[in-house]
Amino acid sequence: MKYIYIIAAFNAFFFIVLTFQKKPKALHDKILIFWLFYLGLYIGIFALYSKVLFTKFPIVSASFISFLMLHGPFLYLYISSLMTTTHKLKSKNLLHFMPFILFNLYLLIVSFSPEVSERIHLDHVENDHDSPLIFLIFLILTALSGPVYFGASIKLFKTLDINIFNNFSYSENINLDWLRKLVYIFGFVWTLLVIITSLHHVFHVFSWIFCTNGIFLALSIFVILIGYFGLKQKEIFAYQGKDSYVIKQKTEKYSGSGLKDSDARHYLEILTNYMAVEKPYLDPNLNLPQLAKDINIPIHYLSQIINEKLHNNFFNYINQFRVEEVKSKIFDPKFENYSLLGIAMDSGFNSKSVFNRIFKKYTNQTPSQFKASLSKR
Repeated sequence: MKYIYIIAAFNAFFFIVLTFQKKPKALHDKILIFWLFYLGLYIGIFALYSKVLFTKFPIVSASFISFLMLHGPFLYLYISSLMTTTHKLKSKNLLHFMPFILFNLYLLIVSFSPEVSERIHLDHVENDHDSPLIFLIFLILTALSGPVYFGASIKLFKTLDINIFNNFSYSENINLDWLRKLVYIFGFVWTLLVIITSLHHVFHVFSWIFCTNGIFLALSIFVILIGYFGLKQKEIFAYQGKDSYVIKQKTEKYSGSGLKDSDARHYLEILTNYMAVEKPYLDPNLNLPQLAKDINIPIHYLSQIINEKLHNNFFNYINQFRVEEVKSKIFDPKFENYSLLGIAMDSGFNSKSVFNRIFKKYTNQTPSQFKASLSKR
């Protein structure tokens, strides 16, 4: 098991070197570097010194366990950084690390008090009930930190989906499916390990070695996956220009909007004519800022028009045109030798799965069923 941990630690630092070479580095890349450094160092120390650490140095070992409080905040901040156009962390984000700081400040203080420090331990001893209450509270916070942040990260994905639908006409390579699956799987595994560790402390089942090995084995697998996929992850909302920003949820969107109804009707007419004549939806990478720039409408107003006047989001609005384009080309003899996927790609779709899902959503038929129904007429 020791060699697995060493390999994982090596991979963490290897991915750090590769991420450093990315140009330009986005905020999520910088967070990933610090995250991998923490994980690599943490796993490496456990691999080399765990036997001595947990048997001879109770205060240091308690501090070592407190570092598990950092994993959840790094995950949360990493996902958050992929949902924004900013390139700097806000100072309030540092509050996520406050429980870790307070835990270690407490351990530092009690280390000068032998009558308290001798009651601090992680494994079972006969006077288990004599552990300081504050210490037990911090251990509980450490145990809960992972599941709580995994849950908070899952909520972030729901916000991400809304932001994608409001800004993009596609979802491939920007929906963070790899990270979503990683959070779900490791959220479950981590929570299970927390339960096992709790059972160890309460009912004296399982062993301390089993608990710690389980946690660090999970971290070892996680660090390899997050390093590999994180290295390839690009900025999602990397818009250019001072007027570019992310259109967010409805509650935040149009507060204080100065769009007059007469201007809204004028902008809607421009949009409708542009869509009919220029067919911008044929561009598979079309996004809201690009369309707003092309028709010279402020992005905030364009989003408001699509949502309030057309009762739609940008993703569905654009893909409705693509579906109609596919249907017209299926009827067109010039495309009779094209496959359905070929027609879809020529109509602005860039994914077979999304094409099938969107097409069925608006026609109640799969593309194959729709085409087959034409031959029966």
